[in-house]
Amino acid sequence: MILSFLRINHPNSIPAKVFTKFGDTSYTWSLDESASNNGALLAFINSIDTTIMDKPEGYSQARMISIVEKYSKTATTINKKRSQSNINKQTLIYVLSESFSDPTRVPHLKVSADPIPKIRKIKQETTSGKMLSSGYGGGTANMEYMVDTSLDLSFFSKTLTTPFTQLVPNQKKAYAITDLFKNKNAIHTNTGTFYRRVAVYKKFGFQTFRNTDSTGNQKLHYTKKIQKSDLIGDDESYNNVLWQLKHKQAGQFISLATMQNHLPYTNKYYHDAYKIHGKASKNTKKEITNYTQGIHLTDSSTRVFINQLDKIQRPITVLWYGDHLAGIYNGDSMARYNIPLHEPDYFIYSNSYARQHGYGQTKLRTNTKVAGSNTLSALVLAHMNQKVTPYYALITEVLEKLPAMATDSQNGDATLLVNQNNQQTHLNKLNAKQRQLYEDYKMVQYDLTAGKSYVSKTNFMTKIN
Repeated sequence: MILSFLRINHPNSIPAKVFTKFGDTSYTWSLDESASNNGALLAFINSIDTTIMDKPEGYSQARMISIVEKYSKTATTINKKRSQSNINKQTLIYVLSESFSDPTRVPHLKVSADPIPKIRKIKQETTSGKMLSSGYGGGTANMEYMVDTSLDLSFFSKTLTTPFTQLVPNQKKAYAITDLFKNKNAIHTNTGTFYRRVAVYKKFGFQTFRNTDSTGNQKLHYTKKIQKSDLIGDDESYNNVLWQLKHKQAGQFISLATMQNHLPYTNKYYHDAYKIHGKASKNTKKEITNYTQGIHLTDSSTRVFINQLDKIQRPITVLWYGDHLAGIYNGDSMARYNIPLHEPDYFIYSNSYARQHGYGQTKLRTNTKVAGSNTLSALVLAHMNQKVTPYYALITEVLEKLPAMATDSQNGDATLLVNQNNQQTHLNKLNAKQRQLYEDYKMVQYDLTAGKSYVSKTNFMTKIN
């Protein structure tokens, strides 16, 4: 009986079926929720039953050293074409725009007018595209994890559903984009306990984390709710970033996770200006209408934010992305429209000063129309003309030579691969070089998360060749 607890999170196992029948429900995003709903004992058992990742065939120290050498050479080749070697001269801002996506791309949905004309214009003028997301209607922290670490969720075991809560707090060292910066500060316009962000951000090396729970010298400075909503508006979220930029004028990394467009989508705003029609809105028309009004407000505040960054006389680049579609569309089969219902928007924007002084491009020449969240950081570094470490050389290769990757919700937890024609493809269609790259990437992820961390004992993660 005691040993059976170690199988509670394994799908289709007898312990999993028994505990589910007794009412055990997964609350991987919050230990508080798990303890409140399942009880302290089950919350504890759920947290210890985790297999990180299966060991890839051929994993060894020698294999990892050969990978280090291989991508060190790749980094040298990439860096010959890039001008910037010190990223700490720049400021990089990651904006996770909660549940933001373009409703006009949802199959069989008609919106009376374009709710996001300003963001659409920004996307047309700078590096942008569609991000292949592993979530629909939830799983925000998983996309944040993939963007920050450049690791792929689909490689992990089925028992590891939320790395923020199940993996990162227990790692000796959790590598992320933050490792490239001396100064790093996080902002979230909601509680810091969800997804154990307090512990995760500490592992990622953030010096400050401002959220609705924080106090003293780490308090959140702008907290006004948006109209009738009980959630802080995106305009206030951006004001907190602008405060941080003014407070710390040296180069830095800033992570912002917004909350305005989080569910529920009911009675949040003074009026809803959009009319919704179509099969996809069956039974949820009011929610979609309310949601659309919310992203229209995001559209306006984002344009204002970008304009404010253009006034600052130091190099600043923003990666702005929606984490997933809101889970409010129905009337169509997810299996039929799996790809379009897993594609929120992203753009990368360098302010006027950065563009004028060679720290960022107006629009990167790239064939990447669809990018996995695990490769966005590599795309950002390319947009910034930034030289890369061997690790980000590997991720650049993944970006440029492999299909976009995400967890496939319609096929267990397998890898969903989408090519640049926005069509699903499969591992057996990869050529030999692509397959080798895929295996190298998977091997590095195992080494960093579940293996002996051989690459971290070299300059693979930190050295710019």
